[in-house]
Amino acid sequence: MAIDYRLSQLEILESEAIHVIREVGAEFERPALLFSGGKDSAVLLHIAVKAFWPAPIPFPLLHVDTGHNFPEVLEYRDRRAEEVGARVVVASVERAISAGRLAESRDPAGRNRLQTPVLLEAIEEYGFDALFGGARRDEEKARAKERFLSFRDEFGQWDPKNQRPELWDLYNARIQHGEHIRVFPLSNWTELDVWQYIEREAVALPSIYFAHRREVVDRGGMLLAVGAYVRPKHGEAVATELVRFRTVGDMPCTGAVLSSAESVAQVIREIAATRITERGATRADDRTSEAAMEDRKREGYF
Repeated sequence: MAIDYRLSQLEILESEAIHVIREVGAEFERPALLFSGGKDSAVLLHIAVKAFWPAPIPFPLLHVDTGHNFPEVLEYRDRRAEEVGARVVVASVERAISAGRLAESRDPAGRNRLQTPVLLEAIEEYGFDALFGGARRDEEKARAKERFLSFRDEFGQWDPKNQRPELWDLYNARIQHGEHIRVFPLSNWTELDVWQYIEREAVALPSIYFAHRREVVDRGGMLLAVGAYVRPKHGEAVATELVRFRTVGDMPCTGAVLSSAESVAQVIREIAATRITERGATRADDRTSEAAMEDRKREGYF
């Protein structure tokens, strides 16, 4: 009987990601995994655990905490880190503001831009020379310009025109003192791939990714969750809707979508039918201009 040794699409993507993670683990002295508690970083952590099993992952998780996060996501972050035995390093925007190193943001989209200097401070403080991120090329135009290993100079800045070739899956990991590399093992994944992998591997996620009733306000066409960091403005009506979130960020800049999808299978069907990108419809910090993400990445953003 003939045996079919061909890998599925998800198996190919997982194998590629494991290869990248192991290469970086072997080449760099102080890597860390950027972990926000969102679905992409959840999948990335799951794959990292598989890459080094049965040993624990040999690097910490780094979360740049704005202080305006969803409580459900912070609870998930701590619980998941404990489950896999990983140390969590929290770089706090709130502490940087309290210490006078940063001024409070007046951006209506929240504190996301303040994450960059706090991230760069953490890189310098802990000596991280490689940072794993869960970015995918289908998220946003600027992210599509990244390579698997994306070079950052001594100021943490990114130049999209100064990227290293990655022919035949060979990666140039050479850096000078003060420089570092951002690593994107999920580069070739799509949002649908991520959810299908979550279903296959039974990856746990924060509850906000599934339909639940929540008070929201419609602000500029986005449904923002009412809470400590989002208060109704004059003329805005608070409504209780059945919603879920496609992406996770600051509460003031992350919009919900109307949805009745309560399971991973239902989310997959919903995503397969949509023609709207997850960030384009639900992230206020990406609406400033088409170049918003690329500008932030040049400055050192994720």
